[in-house]
Amino acid sequence: MADGSRFLFPATRLILAALVAGVLAGAVAVYVSESGSGNNAPEKAAAVAGTGDAACAAKSARAKAVAAKAVGQVAALQPADPPQSLKSLAFNGPDGKPMTIADHAGKTVLLNLWATWCAPCRAEMPALDALQKEKGSNAFEVVAVNVDTGDDTKPKKFLKEIGVETLGFYRDPTIALFNEAKTRGLALGLPVTMLIDGEGCLIAHMNGPAEWSSPDAKRLVEAALTP
Repeated sequence: MADGSRFLFPATRLILAALVAGVLAGAVAVYVSESGSGNNAPEKAAAVAGTGDAACAAKSARAKAVAAKAVGQVAALQPADPPQSLKSLAFNGPDGKPMTIADHAGKTVLLNLWATWCAPCRAEMPALDALQKEKGSNAFEVVAVNVDTGDDTKPKKFLKEIGVETLGFYRDPTIALFNEAKTRGLALGLPVTMLIDGEGCLIAHMNGPAEWSSPDAKRLVEAALTP
């Protein structure tokens, strides 16, 4: 019999937020499909997309084992099929300088793409901050990348208003990061979240919001960190 706990629904506020996401996701898909600029343009991504994919593909069983722990509030998380290398995904770090997932080598990363105009993104940001506060370490980090266009004023103001204290301020104002995730079949709209191991391999992913500060999410992180 299938484990019924995998089909528990998220909190009411996230259900309502997800309804808004359905409208916003369509707008996002149309808007970002026209963008190809920035330090992570599709042309560059195509040149490096296969790098490390063979080694990552060998982790299929591992991906399924970790994703099997995604129940309850994070049940929408799906195993990578097959796992692929995301080392080339590029964005700006908290210091404003370009970086990639490869710069997080040795650390399991929960990569989340969000924007201030995305209602579900706004709803889950405090939970992502709480998860980073409790589970963040030399072995794990929540990397929440803001993809608002323009300067940093609006996203920084939003994070200050909601009291985010622990998350690093990662950015990609070019939309190129979202575009690559979309090209790889990982993003339909926002938010999108990817669980990446210390070797830069995608282990699991999901579209839509989740209660990332829930016990279910914390157990998922612990499973991802267990050899």
